[in-house]
Amino acid sequence: MKNRRSLLKAALAAAPVAAVAAAQTPAAPASGPTKKVHRKGPKPAKTPLFNGAVSYGNLLFIAGKGAHFEGDIKAHTKHVLDEVEKELVNAGSSMNKVLKCNVYLNDLKDYVGMNETFQGRFGEEPPVRTTIAAAGGIPGNSLVEIDVIAYI
Repeated sequence: MKNRRSLLKAALAAAPVAAVAAAQTPAAPASGPTKKVHRKGPKPAKTPLFNGAVSYGNLLFIAGKGAHFEGDIKAHTKHVLDEVEKELVNAGSSMNKVLKCNVYLNDLKDYVGMNETFQGRFGEEPPVRTTIAAAGGIPGNSLVEIDVIAYI
């Protein structure tokens, strides 16, 4: 009985030391999703302000695309959706794999025209969508800007 108590006391005294040592040991790198930047060309020499397409695991985030030329809302919407589609395909995805879409309009009066061009571009099961009119307008004088989240 005496030996048993001595063993228990020794084990309990060592337990906190072992726990502290384990906590201080660097953990092996966790395996799991990784961040990947999708580019159409080589990596720029200077760090960019932002990336156009980044994935994390099988989720793909496409930055907002605008149309920076003269035209109406339908021409701008078509151009922007074409650019979004190019980014998706470049990263190994498609319009049918878009889960979330954000639409930023320069003016809410363009809502109907944007919808006419938007309709059907994402297949039979379109993504969830948020549409707002951006206070102060869209950078670059675009009438619409669209960003998406998709899967690969």
